[in-house]
Amino acid sequence: MKIGILQTGHAPDSIIHETGDYDALFRRLLGGQDFTFETYNVVDMEFPDSVNDADGWLITGSRHGAYEDHPFIPPLEDFIRAAYAADIPQVGICFGHQIIAQALGGKVEKFKNGWSVGRTEYDFGGEKIALNAWHQDQVVEKPADAETVGSSPFCENAALVYGDRVFTVQPHPEFGPDFIHGLATTRGPGVVPDDQLKVALDNLNRPTDNGVLARRIGAFFKKKDRTA
Repeated sequence: MKIGILQTGHAPDSIIHETGDYDALFRRLLGGQDFTFETYNVVDMEFPDSVNDADGWLITGSRHGAYEDHPFIPPLEDFIRAAYAADIPQVGICFGHQIIAQALGGKVEKFKNGWSVGRTEYDFGGEKIALNAWHQDQVVEKPADAETVGSSPFCENAALVYGDRVFTVQPHPEFGPDFIHGLATTRGPGVVPDDQLKVALDNLNRPTDNGVLARRIGAFFKKKDRTA
């Protein structure tokens, strides 16, 4: 099964040589599940010719806001709506979670209560799942077709499903401790409150459930019976 990775940002220059770019993180996360991958740097206006160029689409995180004025955002929203109409599965992570919601009628904004960074616990239908977060923006109004399946006290709409067509999460199952350390020491200072950065760094070695989300994403892409 071919997964098209729509890359909406790039890893920080200071750590990309160690971690790889965002698409490399997802290739590692979803490795061993019989997927092939092709990356499209949509942030640089490199788009697929058609929504049918892959069997499923994964939209990455980004330092940009879904509501900001960037050239790649309107065509990306058009692509999301076209893939949705064609019943081609889509997965969105962080910015991907937000831009899909916005494209399909939801609302994204800079959250008034600030940031969530580092290891965070989420409630997925009574199951506690720990994942790394790095965001201030949130989906504050979900689209009519979306159902909330994951949340935290800080982030009400932390995971959404849209029938069998879309699965999105606000936190980052692709981020390991090395990436959080890189963000906390390069992009975080002066932007994220110092006390939150300290907690994130102190929690680097606590376990996360990235593998749980990797399996859920893989299972979602591989569903054979899809509702129209």
